[in-house]
Amino acid sequence: MSPTDPPVERRSHARGIVLKDAIIITDDAKISCSVRNQHVHGAELRVDPGVTIPDRFVLHVPADDASYRAVVRWRRNERLGVQIY
Repeated sequence: MSPTDPPVERRSHARGIVLKDAIIITDDAKISCSVRNQHVHGAELRVDPGVTIPDRFVLHVPADDASYRAVVRWRRNERLGVQIY
């Protein structure tokens, strides 16, 4: 592979780039976030730096008129990768 080759896609599902407002709902809080990319089984979320997000929560996306159960699969600074059901 040369430096000019496109990156190899290792994901099993193609992600669509989106920018949607969403709400992380926990037992005791509602936390604003944005959905940066999404596919049928997951999404990348952005939250304010310093906000503590539990490993499991409900993700409400008003633009989709939908709520999903979510499990955090990875964390990088203010970004979260979640699996959604």
